Amino acid sequence: MQVILLEDVKAIGKKGALVKVADGFARNFLLPKKLALEATDGNLRNLQHTAKVATDKHDREVDHARQAAEQLQAHTVRVPVKAGEKGKLYGAVTTADIAEALKKVTDWPIDKRKIELKDPIKKLGTATVRIRLHPEVAPQITIEVISATDAGHGEHEG
Repeated sequence: MQVILLEDVKAIGKKGALVKVADGFARNFLLPKKLALEATDGNLRNLQHTAKVATDKHDREVDHARQAAEQLQAHTVRVPVKAGEKGKLYGAVTTADIAEALKKVTDWPIDKRKIELKDPIKKLGTATVRIRLHPEVAPQITIEVISATDAGHGEHEG
């Protein structure tokens, strides 16, 4: 009997797979436990439709992430920080600081957890960071760490 697996079944196949199994195994185990559906024409069409919808959604997400990557790579992101003499920072540039600076450059919301810093940034200058926009899209962008006084923001703590 041919069945469509609704869940991963060890030694049989992955969810969504069309597999041939013994009639008794299908009727006594897979079907009653709702691990599979009988492979009727209607169920096969439904499986194909579900797969197409999932593929289309995946393609849209990848396309959206690639557009964001292009926009991010087109800019050098400036991160203003407080720095002492000789360019040494008070503290370090965090992923939250970078995410905040990215908001000013792009309309794409970037979660700070998606930003990968190899080492903490502790001095003025440029650095490269990777942003995981999607499992298949992770562009490297250039950030420029500048002194807050050079940025002309005039931010003061009070």
